[in-house]
Amino acid sequence: MSAKQPRNNNHNKQYHMEDAMSSQNKIKLLLVDDEIKFLQSIAKRLVLKDFDVIATSNGEEAIASAENDLFDVAVVDFQMPGMDGAQVLKALKERHKHLEIIMLTGHATVDSAVECTKLGAFKYLEKPYAFEKLVEVIKEAYEARLKKKFEHNKKRMDEIQKLSFSQSPLGILRALAHLDNEEK
Repeated sequence: MSAKQPRNNNHNKQYHMEDAMSSQNKIKLLLVDDEIKFLQSIAKRLVLKDFDVIATSNGEEAIASAENDLFDVAVVDFQMPGMDGAQVLKALKERHKHLEIIMLTGHATVDSAVECTKLGAFKYLEKPYAFEKLVEVIKEAYEARLKKKFEHNKKRMDEIQKLSFSQSPLGILRALAHLDNEEK
């Protein structure tokens, strides 16, 4: 395994680490935390656990990364300068409805946990946490994502099948275009 050196994008530090081998079968993670040493450390440890990791140090970088890449799970620090974790959570969920997001915080409150849950967070973990617990929660989030995506695709296929029995070819194309627009 190899880890790529940190690279700079738009004058902000963005750390990208992935196995030199194929990363197609790995869980693709987006890490967001303003504590750079913590971010680098956790990213390296997750790469060693065979995850494909992109780590960003602020919310703006995280959203830009999510615009350019597809992720299975995001792990987001709640308290960051600028765009906080709740704002990042909301923005990521608006753009990627099947992305599961785990919130981390060293400053847990009931209000922040409720807010994140309402915004669609998969789990809310308090720092410090056991690393193996984080890995377990990431895998649970990935399984939940796969299940939601499968259910979504099954529903879509059922709709397409119904269309094929009840519409002309041109009607089917129009209905498919409508379904595609709903996806966006």
